[in-house]
Amino acid sequence: MQARYQLPITSPGAILREELKLGTAIGIEAERQTSQGKLVSDPLVNSVVKSWLDRHERQFVFDGYPRSIGQAIALEQMLSERSMPIEIVISMNADFCTIGERVSKRIMCTACGSILSIGLHVASAEADCPKCGGKLARRLDDTPETLELRMREFEEKTEPLIGYFGERGLLRNVDATRAPEVVFRSITELLEAA
Repeated sequence: MQARYQLPITSPGAILREELKLGTAIGIEAERQTSQGKLVSDPLVNSVVKSWLDRHERQFVFDGYPRSIGQAIALEQMLSERSMPIEIVISMNADFCTIGERVSKRIMCTACGSILSIGLHVASAEADCPKCGGKLARRLDDTPETLELRMREFEEKTEPLIGYFGERGLLRNVDATRAPEVVFRSITELLEAA
């Protein structure tokens, strides 16, 4: 996506993992929250998003943000201050079984931070990172227990966003249970139509 559209793409998770690598207080606090199976608090996420936005003055894509009504309101405020309205919100829809299967196969490069999938990007967890040759490892928060907690938090905090953005005419839905290339094609069609 980034290469195709020349748009910066980020997620609060990626920003916070970088903060953790740097040993910042924000990174350490985010790790404490996620290790308990919780979503990172709105104020902490909004502060890293604001810092990121301060360094980017053109179109961009956020992955996994906003995840609550509070985050959505904060994002709209930050973008309003920059005269940059939200153009489109894409909801990736998948059932619990699909999400659980994908989480069980998710792996991360300890060197470059790339998120990969066993069977899709690499043959096994023992393989080297195809991007940098680094060592692969499971994320500490990728456990069945954490997934269950996150799904409850999703129902409570994130599902209300469907109505919130739907009422504004910004929401588009994508069936994320399909093959990655089909999902990617659906997303590009939505972005090009926006």
